[in-house]
Amino acid sequence: MQNRLVTVLVVALVTASAGGVAATASVGQQDDRASGQQEQQQGRQCNFTQLYDRAIDSVVSVRVTTEDGQSGLGSGFLYDDNLVVTNQHVVANATNVELQFDRGEWRTATVVGTDPYSDLAVLRVRNVPGYAAPLPVADGQAEPGAPVAALGSPLGLQGTITRGIVSGLNRTIPSQQGFSIPDVIQTDAPINPGNSGGPLVNCAGEVVGVNTAGIRASENLGFAIPAEVIRRVVPPLVENGSYSHAFLGISSTELSPVVAEANGLERAQGVLVVDVLANSPASGVLQGSQRTRTVEGVEVPVGGDVIVRVDGQPVQSAEDLSSVLAESRPGETVTMTVVRNGERQQVRVTLGRRSPPDQ
Repeated sequence: MQNRLVTVLVVALVTASAGGVAATASVGQQDDRASGQQEQQQGRQCNFTQLYDRAIDSVVSVRVTTEDGQSGLGSGFLYDDNLVVTNQHVVANATNVELQFDRGEWRTATVVGTDPYSDLAVLRVRNVPGYAAPLPVADGQAEPGAPVAALGSPLGLQGTITRGIVSGLNRTIPSQQGFSIPDVIQTDAPINPGNSGGPLVNCAGEVVGVNTAGIRASENLGFAIPAEVIRRVVPPLVENGSYSHAFLGISSTELSPVVAEANGLERAQGVLVVDVLANSPASGVLQGSQRTRTVEGVEVPVGGDVIVRVDGQPVQSAEDLSSVLAESRPGETVTMTVVRNGERQQVRVTLGRRSPPDQ
């Protein structure tokens, strides 16, 4: 079977990302935020000069040193009075973390918590400069076409702003550790090494995402961890130092027209279960494919369950499945609607806890 047809989901969800660095931003007065929100509503106009002035004081450069003497650079933003959010990959294996604020002050930070699967980390810093205020995290979901700005220190160039729009939602990007990060925002605001961990902000100065990766081989293709993941993951990182992700335990492939034809299905919608991991939550509940068939010269899996809904929410792609399960917690039981042997039926799966990526 060709590997490219199989998307390994070992579905726990929200993962980590590739290299880069972080940045941070901050909002000023409440009336400034209100004026920014008004700008958004008026033809999606955005005054990036005013946005920069409101937010940049809350953005930091992150410089790290590791045990083997390596150094790294990223960005971050003030999340609470003495807490900074950045990327996990920025501070991974760090033995020393230094933050530089916009007006040049240096502070030593400690790592409070990290989560590789969402590529988020929280740092604690004392004696925050008085001019730096926490940036609010947006309540709603970003909208495609909405103007945004990426703030941070690309290539060490502190206090940089680049602008663009939200190009897409619900993207999945690979991590350097071999798993994927779902639910990611795509933007054409330039994101370069050193931007990782910095905020992607809307015209109101609210954080809609944490910049995590740019694609070097392309132009204007960047990605950010969305605000809803920040709101879900960061509080447990502050409280416990870690975040527990749900785990399903399957490998799967999307139901493309070729795969649907091979399985005798009329509609190419859903996720086909290719394999079920032994002793996983899905074991004994979901059925994987037992054989393959060649269609138009391509070998495809046949015979497995096709997942079409989870707790009533439609599943049309692997990204949909990841997104739905990302909001679930270990120990939670979800109801899945599957097509098995041509018939729809419901099965219940109690989700497990995802192991760290090095296990």
